[in-house]
Amino acid sequence: MARFLARRLIFAILTILFATFLVFALSRLQGDPLLLYAKPGGYGFTPEQQAALKKKLGLDKPFVVQYIVWLGLISRGDFGKTILDEKPVLKVVTEKIPASAQLGVFAWVLATVVGVPIGVFAAVKRGSKWDYVARVFAVFGQALPSFWLGLILIFFVAVDRGWLPAGTRGERGWLDWKYVVLPAITLGWGAAASYMRLTRSSMLEVLDSEFVKLARAKGVGTRNVVWKHAFRNALIQPLTASAVILTAFLGGSIIVEQVFAWPGMGRQLITAINNSDFPVLMAFVLLYASLYVVANFLVDLSYGAIDPRIRYD
Repeated sequence: MARFLARRLIFAILTILFATFLVFALSRLQGDPLLLYAKPGGYGFTPEQQAALKKKLGLDKPFVVQYIVWLGLISRGDFGKTILDEKPVLKVVTEKIPASAQLGVFAWVLATVVGVPIGVFAAVKRGSKWDYVARVFAVFGQALPSFWLGLILIFFVAVDRGWLPAGTRGERGWLDWKYVVLPAITLGWGAAASYMRLTRSSMLEVLDSEFVKLARAKGVGTRNVVWKHAFRNALIQPLTASAVILTAFLGGSIIVEQVFAWPGMGRQLITAINNSDFPVLMAFVLLYASLYVVANFLVDLSYGAIDPRIRYD
């Protein structure tokens, strides 16, 4: 177990370093970063000012040294300031985390609660009309674009019927749950379809295995066979996908946040890209890479609890 944890920790650090180094290198391919601080037309940006700013930002040092200096700064919680309005990058990012976390958690729970039971039901009713209905749901769930589904929900549910708000997050955050319903459905629709297909295929494989046939031959009830024996052994694939899905949701959905004017990290990321605000981009890359690494690490640890045959030695 200790060797496994050590390997995973080393792999996690290398993954984060590679992701940040790649984006850091790509940011330098855009040209001289000093041009981002110049006014339109370049007026009022004298060579003396350029030299002073280059020294202040550390751009007079070699590229590798710049990256090492940046790592040292973020290790102390200093992510720098935004280019346009010179706000602390850490504050800009943390202000958007609660909104994206709310939307991500609601969408993930909705996708899991809907997709996994439908997948189990479709596998148990294999070849029946309910199985075909579930498969049609999966096809439409993965085929419908999220922006189109969001617009349809806004028109019929919010505008035409007035049942739910059409956008924004509300003033009370997590307490204004009505604002998150439509974005969560839009974001979780495709994930629910993915859960359904993964769960169904895993359940079909397990239900055809010898130990399930033996359990049926011994007279074990259908409910125990499905949920106690089959479902637990079929949970590995959906669990692996859940880590990726939850991390992607927590990181913010660019399209859904744009459609519903949701003030999350996805919209902030688009703003940073449009403004070439590389300090903000680097902070988001570090956050996303860390989320994926932590989520995959926790899923790897959970494999042993689900399937006792898995060992970490």
